[in-house]
Amino acid sequence: MAETKIESPDTKVSEKTAESQPKPLPNATGAPKSGYWWGTGRRKSSVARVRIKPGTGKLLINKKELNDYFTREQDRKAVLAPLRTVEAEKSFDVFINVRGGGITGQAGASLLGIARALRTYHENYTQALRDGGHLTRDPRMVERKKPGQAGARKRFQFSKR
Repeated sequence: MAETKIESPDTKVSEKTAESQPKPLPNATGAPKSGYWWGTGRRKSSVARVRIKPGTGKLLINKKELNDYFTREQDRKAVLAPLRTVEAEKSFDVFINVRGGGITGQAGASLLGIARALRTYHENYTQALRDGGHLTRDPRMVERKKPGQAGARKRFQFSKR
C-alpha cells in the first residue's frame, strides 16, 4: 500500500504566504531597499511615468488592471517583457501613468519606463535589459505632411488632361 502524507491546513497557508512574499534585493550596503523607483518611457507621442516598488506583482495602468487597459495580447506581453527578462514578475508592484498616442505606443512607452525603473532599482539588471533590447528608445516618429501633397508620402491624383 502507498503511504499518504497528511498535512494540516495551517502549514499549507504558511508555506503559500512565504512563497508569495519575495524578498527585495539588497543594495550595496546589504540593507533591503524600500520606497519607489521611477522610470520614464516614450514611444511615438506617448509618455509613460512608471513607479515600481518591491511587492506582490500588482500592475496598474492609469488605475486599471493590465488586462482591462490593454486588450490585445501583444501589448500585454510588451508591458511585461522587462519584468520577465529579469525574472521579477511577482517581485514588484508597478504603477504606470500613461498619456498621449495610441494603444501600441502607450505599450511601448510603458515597456521602456519599466525597464528604466528596474535599472535604477538594481544595477545588475542593466545588462539583461540591454541584451533584451528593453533600454533602447525607439526613435521612429510619424512623418509630417508636406504642402501640396495629400499626406507625408501620398500625392494628389495626377491628371494628364
